[in-house]
Amino acid sequence: MTWTVPMVAHTLLDAENRRQDLGRFTDEWAELDLDVAYQIQDETLARRIMRGEHIIGVKLGLTSRAKQQRMGVDAPLTAWLTDAMALGSGAPVPLDSLIHPRVEPEIVFVLGRPLAGPGVTATSALAAVAAVHAGIEVIDSRYRDFRFRLADVVADNASSGRVVAGSVALPPQGLDLALEPCVLHVNGEVVHTATGAAVQGHPAEALALAANTLAGRGITMEEGWCVYTGGLTDAVPLAAGDQIVAEFGHLGSVTVTGE
Repeated sequence: MTWTVPMVAHTLLDAENRRQDLGRFTDEWAELDLDVAYQIQDETLARRIMRGEHIIGVKLGLTSRAKQQRMGVDAPLTAWLTDAMALGSGAPVPLDSLIHPRVEPEIVFVLGRPLAGPGVTATSALAAVAAVHAGIEVIDSRYRDFRFRLADVVADNASSGRVVAGSVALPPQGLDLALEPCVLHVNGEVVHTATGAAVQGHPAEALALAANTLAGRGITMEEGWCVYTGGLTDAVPLAAGDQIVAEFGHLGSVTVTGE
């Protein structure tokens, strides 16, 4: 089969809507590289906007060294967040709209002013941040068994599903985000611990990387956008009845339940 950018975008959105997983496009389309994958990602965003969604920010994927090594890559990836992906803190996750959801704890930035690369550093990125939140991302790959190559997952908007930000909002000044602790509980049991350093050594490094990467595509990060900086721990499955809590040292906690 000869694939095109619009065809893959349509197929991915259709799989998401029908909750039907797919095989990898890279198995059939040798020309699917990172540049084409980001074109597909932008095409799916355009289609989301056409159906009434609007951009609320961006997310990063593969920000931890362990996940990069597992995927055989040396840099994170970026993807889009829209209002349809956002859940209120404490809201149940609608499992009937997802395929095989998994949960990751994250540190979330909300921008107080626009941020544009190139040349953004962690320090200059952090200066653009109005507030820091605890967060949870519910990832949901459209690929069977979460098996994909890098171009596949970029095209699939970095396995976007749902995002939840905690109610505590703190200014970044005075926070040592590299040392910010996080404990992930599943049904009352501690399953993972980490600090903010798990994300590129410091979450602000991920924010700077997002700004510089998007600048290469002519995109400025806007005031008010939220930025989910990447999973601090491995993702854990979310099933009906599960309660997953990400408890941070200074940023409070975030809870999701499967329903």
